Amino acid sequence: MIEHLLEIMEQAGHVLSLFSVAVIIGSFAVSAWRYARNYRTLDLGENFRRFKIELGSGLLLGLEILVLADVIETLTVTPSYSSLAMLGSIVVIRTAVSWTLTLEVEGRWPWQGAGEEQENA
Repeated sequence: MIEHLLEIMEQAGHVLSLFSVAVIIGSFAVSAWRYARNYRTLDLGENFRRFKIELGSGLLLGLEILVLADVIETLTVTPSYSSLAMLGSIVVIRTAVSWTLTLEVEGRWPWQGAGEEQENA
């Protein structure tokens, strides 16, 4: 029974990994299509800003799903200290990427309130 449940969780981790890649690719495709569609109607700077925000939002969502998939796979496939250390390093790297993407998209660090001025960006 436990082995069957672990196998299902392992498959769920793989499905989530594939889904996160699909989210990232899909968000790029939609963002690029909207950028091309608005190329002549919007100001070039405004159009690029929208493209960057949409692409960054999709990438952030994909990264969060990948972290979830990594947690599931690490805990179900080979729970060991080395796999736990690898998961920790992946989470730290993805957190840093998420922070910089949030800074790029929203113009503020994730821990700052929406009304705070950005001095160091």
